[in-house]
Amino acid sequence: MIIRQIKVEGLLDRARISDYVFEYFTSNLPSKSSVKKAFKKKLILLNNQIAQSGNLLSEGDMVTLVEDATTQYKDFALDLEIIFEDEYMAVINKPAGYSVSGNFFKTIQNALSHNIKASTLDDALSIPRPVHRLDKLTSGVLLIAKTRRAQISLGLQFENQEVSKTYYALVKGELIGEGEFDSAVDGQIAYTYYKSLRVEKSLSYEKVSLIELKPKTGRTHQLRIHLAMAEHPIIGDYVHDNEKVLKGKGLFLSACKIAFNHPETDEVLSFELAIPNKYDSLFERELKRWEKFKA
Repeated sequence: MIIRQIKVEGLLDRARISDYVFEYFTSNLPSKSSVKKAFKKKLILLNNQIAQSGNLLSEGDMVTLVEDATTQYKDFALDLEIIFEDEYMAVINKPAGYSVSGNFFKTIQNALSHNIKASTLDDALSIPRPVHRLDKLTSGVLLIAKTRRAQISLGLQFENQEVSKTYYALVKGELIGEGEFDSAVDGQIAYTYYKSLRVEKSLSYEKVSLIELKPKTGRTHQLRIHLAMAEHPIIGDYVHDNEKVLKGKGLFLSACKIAFNHPETDEVLSFELAIPNKYDSLFERELKRWEKFKA
């Protein structure tokens, strides 16, 4: 059964099909490992023929993802916060520390059946499925499709940059004002709007800044890379920063707001989460340490 089919249009240069699938099939294959696995299982077709990951695309080619009839998902009994749910989709609060999907047991994908009711509609998916990515260390709002129409509609909204996402991060140093980061990420155009909300003194980092971030593109690790390049790495980002991670605190990046059109009614929906308590706790800790050792 066909899950997704896209005609290649607007191609500026010939591209590997594996890169194209990772970029445009994120609602179905939210990680590079899932893309690699799909090719290995022969689930990607190019012009109705089984594709190899190194195939080059041309304008007008048809790329298709078919369903894997042998897939069996395990049930991971992790309780999730359900923000919204109907017959078509759900919105959850993803906890930090869990990958959305992947070839291992403790993923959000494997926890969905434990938390979300199956749709009773004719095009119901066999199991609910995430339609976009959040890094393992990032917490926040995550959209889940329960039907095939919802999966396609939400996936297209992400691909067409019609979904508004707002993140909050604590970064090292004093970052003030507002503006846009536009450095390329992995050779691809990437844009992130930022706005400084609060700056406090810090014994550890001299200053700590609370930043609002709105990505206009969806490159992997885009926010983390942009801030590291700006010399204001996100606290807890051990991948793009050499500093030690605060024990038990994780990454200070959370997706707190999202707005999109409902896949069936086209109604504009928006959801917002509170900034995690650990942000205020870090501010308080840093201010107390500053007053104790610098006063």
